Amino acid sequence: MPDKVSPIEALPAASRAFGELRAVSAEPRWAMVVDLERCIGCWSCCVICKSENNVPLGMWWNRINTVGAALDTPREEHGGLAMHWMPLACQHCENPACTKVCPVKATYSREDGLVVQDDERCIGCRYCLVACPYGVRVFNWGRPEYPVPFPMGMVEPRPVGTMEKCTFCIHRLSEGQVPSCIWSCPAQARVFGDLNHPDSEVNRLIRERAAFQLLEERGTDPQVFYLPPRRKRGWER
Repeated sequence: MPDKVSPIEALPAASRAFGELRAVSAEPRWAMVVDLERCIGCWSCCVICKSENNVPLGMWWNRINTVGAALDTPREEHGGLAMHWMPLACQHCENPACTKVCPVKATYSREDGLVVQDDERCIGCRYCLVACPYGVRVFNWGRPEYPVPFPMGMVEPRPVGTMEKCTFCIHRLSEGQVPSCIWSCPAQARVFGDLNHPDSEVNRLIRERAAFQLLEERGTDPQVFYLPPRRKRGWER
């Protein structure tokens, strides 16, 4: 069997160009913007995340919630029915609760703002799972099972008995590419970029579209920003 190539090398030139990071400063601080007006709840981002990051069956690093009281149920809005979805994964907080409770410093913040984990240090105490107000950490309970009989993606599986979560696809960032969920979204509902670059698209959208953060009152300062749906507007940004 031939050796694996990176996901970037496997892409044609046009696809690599589509996924290139743009407007990046010398010291980037990564952030994601999710447009709730564009999201169609298709779960493409969640599925490619599992494939890209070797996430076992029964575990999700990304998931899609429905805005409202019930799953996939429309609600009355401005005299009609409407339904919006809320993609949810690690928020890569500026002031993360998970890093404060880890007794072995297995989870920590990088200089570029990403909240990452050292799998070799993790002891599986699950303090981070309890501390995270977003419920986006998952525990690797046992021997992982996959839908195919060979390894998926370009990321090694995590040890049994350790925590897992979204990494913003740091293996892609190192190759100058956006996370796989950004690249795969058919509605272009996700945008990724550098908060330290004044001309980045994430900064423009945050300014112009009244972006909000989840659970702002918790003081975690998430680096994932959501754009609220606009009433009776088209798909243009």
